[in-house]
Amino acid sequence: MAEPAGTTVVWGPALLDYDFGDHPMNPVRVELTIALARALGVLDRPGVRIVEPRSADDATLLTVHTPEYLSAVQVAPSDPGFTGFGLNTTDDPVFSHMHEASALIVGASVAAAEAVWSGASLRAVNVAGGLHHAMPDRASGFCVYNDPAIAIRRLLDRGADRIAYVDLDVHHGDGVQHVFYDDPRVLTISLHETPYALFPGTGFPGETGGPDATGTAINVPLPPGTGDAGWLRAFHAVVPGAVRAFKPDLLVTQCGADAHRSDPLADLRLSVDCQRTAYLAVRGLADAVCGGRWVAYGGGGYAVVEVVPRAWTHLLAVATGEPIDPDTATPAEWRALAQARVPGSYPPVRMTDFPGGARLVLDHTPWEPTGEPDAVDRAILATRRAVFPLLGLDPYDPRD
Repeated sequence: MAEPAGTTVVWGPALLDYDFGDHPMNPVRVELTIALARALGVLDRPGVRIVEPRSADDATLLTVHTPEYLSAVQVAPSDPGFTGFGLNTTDDPVFSHMHEASALIVGASVAAAEAVWSGASLRAVNVAGGLHHAMPDRASGFCVYNDPAIAIRRLLDRGADRIAYVDLDVHHGDGVQHVFYDDPRVLTISLHETPYALFPGTGFPGETGGPDATGTAINVPLPPGTGDAGWLRAFHAVVPGAVRAFKPDLLVTQCGADAHRSDPLADLRLSVDCQRTAYLAVRGLADAVCGGRWVAYGGGGYAVVEVVPRAWTHLLAVATGEPIDPDTATPAEWRALAQARVPGSYPPVRMTDFPGGARLVLDHTPWEPTGEPDAVDRAILATRRAVFPLLGLDPYDPRD
């Protein structure tokens, strides 16, 4: 493997064609992300390589999806009454050229993964990707094809021995977990709002992997209302220790922005500053464990002006070099574009949720299972008890 350097960003305007119409999954969030990153100079940094996406072919899609489902996605737009395979539902309405738009997102995510594995880049990002709910035989949760799972499959086919997938979306990364549930080469970790309260209703601590892969699925279901401090406590109590124990060749992350307190579809209470801190933590983990090799995808996020563009611009900045100072002002031309694209919106004027206020710092303080646990600590303990022994870790040792 060649010595990697720099960052690949897979981007082209055609990625905006993944468009369900009047629907929470509005592609304007991706358009405004790229526009904000450009306006702040993130995509012009030294070592950044912009790659135009190319569609995944059927053979690539079939590494995860069934032939019957692939055929259904291809024919459904021509049949207004089509039902089945999770299509033509409220979550996943059929739209023109659905197969082509979905296959392009897969192609972009595969290209990002291959850029890192080949050594062309140390890191790679596809903010339009991260459609983690799609199942092999059906659409689910705004997701038609499961681009993270297909990209991971490509990495395995290219010779990767061990891959860690970390899902930061507010919803459980059920599709990726399902695909690799019995594959000991892939560790899936998901931090999400409790399935008792939120779609898809899976992601309990007891879901720890299939018979041939016990300990390779890790789920941290957090109570509604969890804020920055609790979320970061859960992240540091579970993710670094598990990833270090697994020793992956590279890190793949889904960076859904819908755990933010302003997101209309969920009930966690994160700030954009916390999301920025999480990206720094993931990058640091990749540096420590995987030689820096990191592939990042977008995902959910439905506050399309207020949150997603800032969160994913922070992601792009962290992946391409220096993080953006949270007090940085959003450019006036970007705010004008956002108002034009979403009339009546109020684009944020700074890259922080706390202008002039306290700054979150990356907290490496060990989690301590002492005292009277709150709801977040109980979730952490449930996860660590369920899976840490399977990884050879002590669920009560704060050094893990």
